[in-house]
Formats: sequence, structure tokens, C-alpha cells
Amino acid sequence: GNQIGAAFWQTISGEHGLDGAGVYNGTSDLQLERMNVYFNEASGNKYVPRA
Repeated sequence: GNQIGAAFWQTISGEHGLDGAGVYNGTSDLQLERMNVYFNEASGNKYVPRA
């Protein structure tokens, strides 16, 4: 269960251009669209998974 969840978040983060720290490093505005479906924006322009 936990390994599947971790793999899911790693995949989703990569698709949205986020690095391991939750910082956006993407190259397309499309990656930022609907980011709030899976992530909340925290301080310092970091994104954290929604629970």
C-alpha cells in the first residue's frame, strides 16, 4: 500500500514538473493548470500533496 502511494505521488509530481522538495521546475504552463487537484501551495512556492 505505501509503496503504491509513494509511486503514485512520485509520478504525479513528475508530470506536474515538481522536484522531490515540491518546487516547480517545469517548462510548460500546462503543468501548472489544475495543480490544485492534487497539491496545495505552501509557503516558498512549494507544493505539497493534498491529503
